[in-house]
Amino acid sequence: MYQLLQYFKFLWRSTNQHGVHSPFVYQLITLCFYDRKKHENYPLLKQYRKALYRNHSHISITDLGAGSRIFKGNTRKVSKIATTSGIPSKRAKLLNLLVTYLEAKHILELGTSLGMGTSALSIGHQEAQITTIEGCPNTAAVAQKQFQQFQLNNINSIIADFTPAIQQLDNQTYDLIYMDGNHQKTATLYYFSELLDTVHNDTVIILDDIHWSKDMTEAWEEIKAHPKVTVTIDTFYWGLVFFRTEQRKEHFSIRV
Repeated sequence: MYQLLQYFKFLWRSTNQHGVHSPFVYQLITLCFYDRKKHENYPLLKQYRKALYRNHSHISITDLGAGSRIFKGNTRKVSKIATTSGIPSKRAKLLNLLVTYLEAKHILELGTSLGMGTSALSIGHQEAQITTIEGCPNTAAVAQKQFQQFQLNNINSIIADFTPAIQQLDNQTYDLIYMDGNHQKTATLYYFSELLDTVHNDTVIILDDIHWSKDMTEAWEEIKAHPKVTVTIDTFYWGLVFFRTEQRKEHFSIRV
């Protein structure tokens, strides 16, 4: 019910490219968000997804985040995780487009899961170096096997809790950071704060499920207000955060 109410609020305040006066955001929307072409990467994304849909093995899950609203036990079928908890195909394609459009070369992902988002990042820019962190060893093992099967060789997979893993990212900078692993306010704000040392002027941080709960929406509002943040885009499912010092502080809600 909370998400439904938030979605109606989003529809009321959101716009498309015609309500945007920032050249940077306008081009991002028209050339990336609304790119409807059938790109050559898409069939490989589909194959990766289908391989998981055909995997009916059971694994034991170590959940370090907010938990699942779908699964009750810790033993889950891989195919079921892929169909109910994995990144939807439309968003995977957009993630793929974003990496290409922004020419992101150094990428960090918090929350590998089965690697559906990771594969979109990897295939979107095969010259990029991707570090992906996952707290559950068994889901990470499935993802690593998929990476090998599809020859996604630009991925460095780390199995660890996010907090100690982030603390070891000293002297690293990233062009794109995708946060999709812990839908709790306190954790989200902590990770965001810790990762500020790894961003530069053109970095984008993508936060998943910003309207998943009241706490997550509150976290999103606090991030928007952060003094280092200049531009944010709310697509309802994602929140995109930019640090472009050449732009005045603006917040957009965009229908994708």
